[in-house]
Amino acid sequence: MESQRSFPFIPTRFLFFSFTIFSALIFFCFFSISIMTTVPSNAGVRYSKPLVKFPPEPINVETFSRFNSTISENDLKNPVIVDAHLSKQEDASGSANISVLDGIQRGGNKSDVSGEDTSKNGAVQGNFTTGHGQEIVSNSTSVKKIEVHTDQKIEEKKSRECDVWKGKWVFDESYPLYTNQSCPLIDEGFDCGGNGRLDKDYMKWRWQPQDCDIPRFNASRMLELIRGKRLVFVGDSINRNQWESMICLLYGAVNDPKKVYETRGRKITKGKGKFSFKFVDYKCTVEYYLSHFLVHEGKARLGRKRVQTLRIDSIDRGSSRWRGADILIFNSAHWWSHVKTKAGINYYQEGDIVHARLDVMVAFRRALTTWASWVDKYINPGKTRVFFRSLAPSHFREGQWNSGGHCKEATQPLNEIFNFDYPEKSIITEEVIKLMKTQVAFLNITGLSQYRRDGHPSIFGRKPGKAYSSSIQDCSHWCLPGVPDAWNELLYYHLQSTRTKRFRD
Repeated sequence: MESQRSFPFIPTRFLFFSFTIFSALIFFCFFSISIMTTVPSNAGVRYSKPLVKFPPEPINVETFSRFNSTISENDLKNPVIVDAHLSKQEDASGSANISVLDGIQRGGNKSDVSGEDTSKNGAVQGNFTTGHGQEIVSNSTSVKKIEVHTDQKIEEKKSRECDVWKGKWVFDESYPLYTNQSCPLIDEGFDCGGNGRLDKDYMKWRWQPQDCDIPRFNASRMLELIRGKRLVFVGDSINRNQWESMICLLYGAVNDPKKVYETRGRKITKGKGKFSFKFVDYKCTVEYYLSHFLVHEGKARLGRKRVQTLRIDSIDRGSSRWRGADILIFNSAHWWSHVKTKAGINYYQEGDIVHARLDVMVAFRRALTTWASWVDKYINPGKTRVFFRSLAPSHFREGQWNSGGHCKEATQPLNEIFNFDYPEKSIITEEVIKLMKTQVAFLNITGLSQYRRDGHPSIFGRKPGKAYSSSIQDCSHWCLPGVPDAWNELLYYHLQSTRTKRFRD
């Protein structure tokens, strides 16, 4: 009898293997679910890769107000963190623009802002600054952030310090800021239009810095800046040139011209050495004091004769009038080029000694050191803002003022300056200022004025019909309105910037 076949169920080893696989799958599923529930939903990945390398050429920064088109009012109720992704764009002039456009991201934490405030006289070195002092620090290897609030206006700043003395002259039909009709106070020697000069272009050039904009001179704001204060110019006739420019710039903002007058009733003329104009409604004065060298011009006995000397170790005797001023603008350069000062023979005096011969640049340094010591001793830096203006260039051709030099034919600025050496007097002045305890701002107008050969009175320094030698032209002073107005716009810029910085500090 044939045995019956058996058909057993699944072998025991196969059942054990299947159970193991199934258990592993179940464990993996539960483990995955557990991991997912423990990771926060806002987790992300940070990248430290540099986004942009700043170009070496000057850059312009687009205003942050462009964010207004992409951020709603509700969004701005909370702080907004802006990743400054910078993209270079070339404009028509070839200068690079930096656009802060990308990577807008909301968040509740304050921005990571590193670096310290390096603003100086209103310029910024490597910082973008908001209205409340928040900063974005330009950095070629990292991304920085800024916190923006609804009640603050973002202020555009440059990524490095702006040198306002480097730039170009731009023809601007909206200039001049005054005329000889609107300002009847212009001295005859500077009133070129009133003396018969017919071309007008010399009045219409505006200084435009290379890397930033400066504010147009606002006479009303300037008067508010000096309300209840003394604005004092001290120096030679070129400083009187700038002082007259300031008087005319401010005069146009006064409602009643009768409330502007010279306190001694003097008419402006080169024959007087001190003036003080009072602006009654603002309780301020704008003053000028003549001092060719800032040190004492005197006499000393040399043998049997008394000779004129320059006491380079003694401050000008009129210095008592300078004290107590709120803003002081000094200059000294023009007279150091005269024959006697250049020769230095039996002219420079220290103590009772009259030097038989002394180099003019040595004497200039010693005189400026005397001035600097006086400033450090008598000027309160907490009250008084001190400026020193550099020398203004002359543009005589084929001789000097007394040897047939002329500039009448110049009616346009120079396009380029060739063989321009930085004046030794300016180098010395900056070196002396650096050693002072008192902070002094150096108004370096020499280079920008070098272009303006067209700005001098030449033969138009006197009224037509007056006795005047045709061989003598004035190529040292400046027509008004004209170049000194630009110096005062730069002075105004510095005063505005200083005021803003002090307010922030």
